[in-house]
Amino acid sequence: MAVDELQAIIQRCQILEESDFRGEDFNLFQVAGQKCLEDGYAAQLLEVIQNEKNKVIIKNMGWNLISPLVRCILAYKQEDDKRDDKREHCLKILDQLVQLCNPKELFLGLLEQIEQTSGEKVCPTVMLLLQPLQTVLLKLQNKKAYSVGLSLAMIMNQLTPLPVPYTKQQIQEDKLGLCQCCNAVVDFAKPFVNEVVKNMEKSSEYNDMELKEELLKFCMKSLKYPLLTAQLEQLEGIEEHPFRHFATEIIDILQDIRELMPLVFLHHKGKRSYWENQEFEDIERKNSADSLACLSYLMFVQHFGINCFPMVFSPSYLLQCNMTHIEVLVVVFCLFASFFSHPQDLFENCLLRMEDNSLLHQYLEFRDFINVPQDLVKVMTLCPIEHLRKKSLNMLQLFIDKFDAEGKYTLFRCLLKTSNHAGVEGYIIQKIKDQIHLSLTKAHDNVWFTRHHLISLLDLVLFLPEGAETDLLQNSDRIMASLNLLRYLVIKDCESDNQTGVWTTLAKIEKNFLKPLHVGLNMSKAHYELCSYSEPLETENCVLARVEELIEVKVKAAMDENI
Repeated sequence: MAVDELQAIIQRCQILEESDFRGEDFNLFQVAGQKCLEDGYAAQLLEVIQNEKNKVIIKNMGWNLISPLVRCILAYKQEDDKRDDKREHCLKILDQLVQLCNPKELFLGLLEQIEQTSGEKVCPTVMLLLQPLQTVLLKLQNKKAYSVGLSLAMIMNQLTPLPVPYTKQQIQEDKLGLCQCCNAVVDFAKPFVNEVVKNMEKSSEYNDMELKEELLKFCMKSLKYPLLTAQLEQLEGIEEHPFRHFATEIIDILQDIRELMPLVFLHHKGKRSYWENQEFEDIERKNSADSLACLSYLMFVQHFGINCFPMVFSPSYLLQCNMTHIEVLVVVFCLFASFFSHPQDLFENCLLRMEDNSLLHQYLEFRDFINVPQDLVKVMTLCPIEHLRKKSLNMLQLFIDKFDAEGKYTLFRCLLKTSNHAGVEGYIIQKIKDQIHLSLTKAHDNVWFTRHHLISLLDLVLFLPEGAETDLLQNSDRIMASLNLLRYLVIKDCESDNQTGVWTTLAKIEKNFLKPLHVGLNMSKAHYELCSYSEPLETENCVLARVEELIEVKVKAAMDENI
């Protein structure tokens, strides 16, 4: 019988000194204890552990029972009510082991159980062992900060492969227990946060700084998972949203350890790397960028911790701070077809703080101010999700509106050169036309959309990429926008005024754009006249003819005036 075997081992060990315990004794104790648990004798095992005479034995050998004990508790949890008593006995055994065993050995035993779990058992195992692990860590005297950090890292590493619930139903059901587990981990960390806060008020001893660093790592990991991809909008019917609560707790920890504001403004600061391996360093940098982007989204869009944020920064500076994060979020979400609009929401939040035409063109010297609109163009042209494409277009327009005239001019040139998409190029050409219209109708002259600056821009607009052999169908959006722009210039700007400078460069436009377009249309007409594509070609032909007619009329009128 298992209990008899255990009693025999206990009696033999009771007469031994602690230093005389052998490896064989540990193994026999573990096997007998495990058999007691598996055969349903948890109550008898509990009596053995509670016996004061066995205190030294349990202190040294008890941690070996953690593995079979965890298996039994989790197994009993899934059985019927008849086994509740056995489960309660097992929980009491676990509590006794926490009180009696060597903290260092028990810590390793508990951590080993968390490390070995996987799949559906991750959250139940973590939930079961968090309280015992916390108690053991609070008992540790040496390497406490390291042990806390190791525990938090192990827990988060085990949780990370689990899918994050997204829909209201998934969050309410919480099948794998992730929502509950995340908030339990925060409670697990609170005593150590309080310890750091208390010691920071007294001094800045090295050991305390170590513990603070471990808590900071935990917060950064939590920002990347699960918060980066979590559904954080308030959901009807859910009184306390688990991920919103978790986000609040993480922000509070960062605020308590005085790291919230330094992280928000970390965008330009370099951080010393601890990795000699370049691959590991790149991974750490990527993870850090994702976490900081999530933090920025939480604060500026979801308003977590915003009451701690100083209201002394200019809107343009806040935009500059967030551009790196917006770029990261675009890559994380939009380019991988996520349904979230985190980057657009953060971008919109920053832009709406600003007045139109207030953003200086010098900001385009920062790499992110060029990368973000280019990324938005990629979303507009590549993302399969319609509402993200539309929102990206709206954000691009809003971004353009905020720049001064030179900034708009520079941005237009950049996007015309890099978008490689006729629809986007047609859209940009329409925006150029709008700026020219403002320049011609305002009392003051805008040098960036008139005369030589405009002529330089028109060189990018009024030309065919491959001359007469350009695919007119593929480039129809761009060609139609270009023809409409040229038509507008010819109508609005008299040759005698020549405010835009278009009349000065008309010969060049005819050579590089109108004549090749004529040839291309004639070459394509016969080929496509029986195809469904003939209609857009006819439209282009009509617009081209109208533009040429207008030019001819204007030139003739000017000549008559001179006579």
